Amino acid sequence: MIRGAFSIASVLLTTIVWSLLMVSTASAVLELDVTKGRVDPLPIALPDFLGESPDEQEFGVNVTGVIGSNLERSGLFRPIPQAAYIEEVTDFGQLPRFGDWRAIKAQALVTGRAVLQADGRLRAEFRLWDIFAEQQILGLQFVTRPKNWRRIGHLVSDAIYKAVTGEDGYFDTRVVFIEEEGPKDQRTKRLAIMDQDGFNVRRLTEGTNLVLTPRFSPTSQEITYMSFADGKPRVYLYNIETGLREIVGVFPNMTFSPRFSPDGQQVIMSLQKGGNSDIHTLDLRSRSTRQLTNTPAIDTAPSYSPDGRQIVFESDRDGTQQIYVMGADGSNQQRISFGQGRYSTPVWSPRGDYIAFTKLSSGRFSIGVMRPDGSGERILTEGFHNEGPTWAPNGRVIMFFRESPGTSGGPQLYSVDLTGYNERRVVTPGFASDPAWSPLLK
Repeated sequence: MIRGAFSIASVLLTTIVWSLLMVSTASAVLELDVTKGRVDPLPIALPDFLGESPDEQEFGVNVTGVIGSNLERSGLFRPIPQAAYIEEVTDFGQLPRFGDWRAIKAQALVTGRAVLQADGRLRAEFRLWDIFAEQQILGLQFVTRPKNWRRIGHLVSDAIYKAVTGEDGYFDTRVVFIEEEGPKDQRTKRLAIMDQDGFNVRRLTEGTNLVLTPRFSPTSQEITYMSFADGKPRVYLYNIETGLREIVGVFPNMTFSPRFSPDGQQVIMSLQKGGNSDIHTLDLRSRSTRQLTNTPAIDTAPSYSPDGRQIVFESDRDGTQQIYVMGADGSNQQRISFGQGRYSTPVWSPRGDYIAFTKLSSGRFSIGVMRPDGSGERILTEGFHNEGPTWAPNGRVIMFFRESPGTSGGPQLYSVDLTGYNERRVVTPGFASDPAWSPLLK
């Protein structure tokens, strides 16, 4: 008999219908503390989801593959090779033989099945088991159109991640980026979007005009970016679902780094005038602008704190690029970076505990983090040319791009977690730069 009972709630999303089957969680011992720096990955067994028909079996294998890839790339889980399994899971309704899984050092087990319903939709069910406590931790079911099977894998991955770590996952998200193509000195740059693991890449612009610095809104349905249509710098809003594009500002001089406020009601950016640039906000309702900095220097790359009360930005007002913070109204501007080298592209973590940045020192580009008061600076990764950090919505992983040297080289995307030990390439069809991570999808 299966321990734990399911309760059902259905939620209709834009492109997916999913049902949550929550199980009453007993006092399980399975847990992973992600706040203590580097941790040993949790051994987890992931037998292929069961299916009766060939199509169901194929969906089961594919969904399991996505889950395993997500968990392994997080650096917190170690999927055990299926060749090591002793028990062959053949019935979703039976209790596992826990001793067989302990024998191969598994601490967690995921069992599941894929079912093609009479209405043509795909239903995927899974259970997460604590091997040592010999109990079920979680049971969930997701229902969607078959073409959305990859998203089921991401949703299951997020559920497992949260059940084990106690924190939200980041797998059911998207990344917008600049897709680059052509010779190094004549690159075509298009706005593109993909799942966080590099799949389902879709171009959003044709590449006829230069596009720069895409950023997600808090709702994840809109993107703000810069474009040089007709040779004029413009700030655009792009609706991902409808494909509609809207100009939010036409400015006589250069604009840089537009980014949404946490409530989505404002866009903050840098406007150039003469030899310097200052930070302004644009109210999306009234279309009025407000100037926040006023110095004979370059103030740019602003990013709000998650509560909207502060702004971090870069400025060369002290002679070199450094990081500053100020109130959301421009008050109390203070420098927080004091290490060797130049600091740029600061981005506030969604958790509010860190600011990520790019650092150039002794000819090396680094991606690092520091606390909002400038303390606790840590370098996570170094390379020939690292730039453009963006945070996963749970504040535990950073994506960035790295330019490879040489005339045939180009930018590629990478991710690294806060320990700095788990750096991974995010494979894209071509060159890619300037990533921006979405919130969790809804």
